[in-house]
Amino acid sequence: MSRSHRRSRRTCTAPRVACAAAATVALALPLATSGTASGATTNAELRRGLERLVSASGGPPGAIMTLHRNGRTTVLRAGRANVRRPGAPRAGDHMRIASVAKAYSGAIALRLAQEGRLGLDDAIGERLPGLPAAWHAVTVRQLLAHTSGLPDYTRSEGFAEQAESDPRGHVAPQTIVDWVRSDGLAFPPGTRYAYSNTDNIVVGLLAEAVTGRPYGRLLDELVLRPGRLRQTSFPATVTLPSPFIHGYFVGAGPRPVDVSTILSPSGAWASGAIVSTPRELARFIRLDLGRAFFGAAQQREQLRFVRGASSPPGPGANAAGLAIFRYTTRCGVVYGHTGNFPGYTQWAAATADGRRSVTTSLNIPAPDGPLLRRLRALQTAAVCALLGR
Repeated sequence: MSRSHRRSRRTCTAPRVACAAAATVALALPLATSGTASGATTNAELRRGLERLVSASGGPPGAIMTLHRNGRTTVLRAGRANVRRPGAPRAGDHMRIASVAKAYSGAIALRLAQEGRLGLDDAIGERLPGLPAAWHAVTVRQLLAHTSGLPDYTRSEGFAEQAESDPRGHVAPQTIVDWVRSDGLAFPPGTRYAYSNTDNIVVGLLAEAVTGRPYGRLLDELVLRPGRLRQTSFPATVTLPSPFIHGYFVGAGPRPVDVSTILSPSGAWASGAIVSTPRELARFIRLDLGRAFFGAAQQREQLRFVRGASSPPGPGANAAGLAIFRYTTRCGVVYGHTGNFPGYTQWAAATADGRRSVTTSLNIPAPDGPLLRRLRALQTAAVCALLGR
């Protein structure tokens, strides 16, 4: 058995919820399923789909969907944002967007490429010589496309130990790299696709290296302020702005367990630490596809795809571009990203011109089995409604 395989079977000795949190943030583990959609295209039917998710065994306490069409946003809601009081999630409630944050770090990298500060085919060893020598030949393009072969830190012993011993403690990005520093590449760069959260940690470090500015400042200057995303933030602590959608684990106990603040987002950094709202998440993905952050030449590179699913998989057939995924459904194609964090499952997508968008947010970590198939079917139905088909 290889070292990486031994690590993946490591026994977690922390309290059960903390162990579950560590497992949830192992975003690289794809949820293999190919559920197909057959579905609804009206708002009423979509709302009933949300209600069925909430009422299903193991389903989320709450769910919210946004659809932006013809310049107007429709918000559909079900269940509760907080199990202790009435009220479904709202479009202005804060939440952890999980790995959809990779689309934001991708937007930064593509903007820096447009400005000539960072080349998509630059080898990362040229910019970050302190990284392991085995990683030096990996390119920026391969990081953004998850074809780098970099080991995924969420499968490391260091990550598991952090989640057990100090889950709310701050983690520096260099510490994240150190967790997998002694690991070799999983495969020769560019030869295959494998989702790795380490990829976007390195993207963030590259952005800092070529600009001399902290990643959080770059995010603010290149994405949040130009996009007028005033309710979006990049926290290093577990605190969430109020009001927020509470995140839960739904298990065998009588009540869902609130895990909204169980794990420090610093351990996800440029790979998944952003907090936003359903409304602003939808706005971001429209701006990203609408080339608000970078130019046409960079978008042509962004939208070159290889076979590969986001984690969790989005609706239809998935393919991977540069920090974005293509979702080919029975009603048409949208582009975006999914995310999975303790207490939160996210999906945001838009049409190629950035004029229409759809998001779904659940306040549980990514489901699997029948519940994931039901979610993907609902997302496909939402695409059909979005495209008027």
